[in-house]
Amino acid sequence: MKIVVVEPLGISQQDFEKLKSEFTQKGHSFEYYLDRKEDENTLADRMRDADVAVISNIRLSANVLSQCQHLQMLSVAFTGLDHIDLEYTSRHDIVVKNAAGYSTTAVSELAIGLMLDLMRQITRLDGTIRQGEGRGMFLGHELKGKTIGVVGTGAIGTATIRLLKAFGCKVLAWNRSEHDDAKALGATYCTLEDLLQQSDIVTLHVPLTAETKHLIGAKELALMKPTALLINTARGNVVDINAVAQALNDGRIAGAGFDVYENEPPLAANHPLLHASNAICVPHIGFATREAFDIRADIVMNNVRQFVN
Repeated sequence: MKIVVVEPLGISQQDFEKLKSEFTQKGHSFEYYLDRKEDENTLADRMRDADVAVISNIRLSANVLSQCQHLQMLSVAFTGLDHIDLEYTSRHDIVVKNAAGYSTTAVSELAIGLMLDLMRQITRLDGTIRQGEGRGMFLGHELKGKTIGVVGTGAIGTATIRLLKAFGCKVLAWNRSEHDDAKALGATYCTLEDLLQQSDIVTLHVPLTAETKHLIGAKELALMKPTALLINTARGNVVDINAVAQALNDGRIAGAGFDVYENEPPLAANHPLLHASNAICVPHIGFATREAFDIRADIVMNNVRQFVN
């Protein structure tokens, strides 16, 4: 089989050469690329003759996939699969495997980091002191004792609950089904409406599906406290981003921390969150830690091994 790794994936060239040696010794062809290209022509050229392709969160459309007539398997170095045309892969019997669980710790820690930054205004105050100013009359807020609403209690949501309980928070939870692990950590399940109304911070950890698209829109934001914060490290389209920006600018919620958007960064200069009041925006880094990438590489290549074997 011909195996093609379309992008670097945080793997060193030395480690790629070890993988190449491993697969070629078993009679397979192994190609890898040390640069990331997202245009469809380059993707199609790289994958055209592949039986197995490895890719992360680069969008794979039916247009690209239709040019890969030999493709039997996609090993996706990402948790979500909403960037893959799964209708096409299903119709053409292409096996798709994700890298479930590799970034659970990384994303949950970033969610906490965004909460702390908003509550203590770390990013803003870094600019203040660089301008030669002091604290003035600023007072921040502590995470301890706050009510945090966790929307989605899969692996990442549950890991976030574990961290929140260590901070001394009360945790409300909402999910399609209740999970014993979250309950054991002390989370209390309730309706989404009650969670939004009672929470000091709402943090989102649901996948993007037809049911969760714009799960948080103007109606839901109106239920939140004017002092509440919204954290999104899940998927951009889980929220109506225009509605969030409007709520921030109108003072209907107090702040927001976003790692994900409708499209992958860089964002357009006129993106509404970049001009919203008290919004912290980072360029989709929740999954991007050295530790997570090492775990991801193992999962992705083990998925390939299992398939070719």
